[in-house]
Amino acid sequence: MKKNLWFVVSILMVAAMLIAACQPTAATQAPAAGGSTAALPSIGFTIYKYDDNFMSFVRRAIENAAAGKADIIMNDSQNDQAKQNEQVDTMISRGVKALAINLVNPQGASAIIEKAKAAGLPLVFFNKEPNATDMASYDKVWYVGTTSAESGVMQGKIIVDSWKAHPEWDKNGDGVMQYVLLKGEPGHPDAEARTEFAVKTVEEAGIKTEQLELQTGMWDSAKGKELMDAWLAKHGEAIEYVIANNDAMALGAINSLQGNGYFGADNKFMPVVGVDAIPDALVQIKAGTMVGSVLNDAANQGLATFELALNVASGKEVLDGTSWTLDDVKAVRVPYVGITLDNISIAEESYK
Repeated sequence: MKKNLWFVVSILMVAAMLIAACQPTAATQAPAAGGSTAALPSIGFTIYKYDDNFMSFVRRAIENAAAGKADIIMNDSQNDQAKQNEQVDTMISRGVKALAINLVNPQGASAIIEKAKAAGLPLVFFNKEPNATDMASYDKVWYVGTTSAESGVMQGKIIVDSWKAHPEWDKNGDGVMQYVLLKGEPGHPDAEARTEFAVKTVEEAGIKTEQLELQTGMWDSAKGKELMDAWLAKHGEAIEYVIANNDAMALGAINSLQGNGYFGADNKFMPVVGVDAIPDALVQIKAGTMVGSVLNDAANQGLATFELALNVASGKEVLDGTSWTLDDVKAVRVPYVGITLDNISIAEESYK
């Protein structure tokens, strides 16, 4: 009987020891906030439409920068401002700590600012800039993008240098550059500035110009091809230069030109310039079917957007630990770089 009692007691003691060993101690408790397994800050992002060539690279840069640092919610607004507004509402309801918004329409900024303000959330706009009044309406709003006029000036310089280097491009010998221009989204700050300053820079360099056509291609390659097809049918050899507000439309124009016998065995040529210096455009520059582009630095725009959003989502100062600076309208300006075959490696490096 005593042996049986001792056996039972022994079993109970061993069981108690095993239970005690399984209980967490001060050394095995989950780390407090800020430790290696603490929850990552949640940040809500929108892209105005995923199938925009340039924005796809900005999105990739954001996602790469966020790895292991934040829980990001990424949305395709499908070029629909109402849809984007709904996405913002959903992200707020999900408890994000900050919003980063690539607007569908810059005029939609005020409504999104009001949503963020009501929720007490910091807000970073990127790539499409709200107007100064909207930016000044909330102390927790910032912008990441570029100086719109700069891209137009740089594109204009590429046009000037190439036109002066190739007097044979003046096909009718009248001393005037007859051009067509593919414009981005009407009212978009970049589209308006690029359209104005590209031509203004050319004219200020003493080159006379004549605008044969200017229509919106809405940043889209297919629309660029469609317009170029129509212009070639209407003007033919009278067109001496193709200026595009972005590379997607420029690539559409090149597609049209190739279908109409340009860049082929008979050396029929048409100068084309774009903006963004996306990889597909760099291929065309190397092939000699595109004169040049202007690097719109997707990698650094994405990085700056994420770094600012992460800081404010974490309760830090917006520029804490970054190399960026803010201008007088609370904007980080990522510089453009003019790209031709001579310095194409700069653009190639930005995509590695």
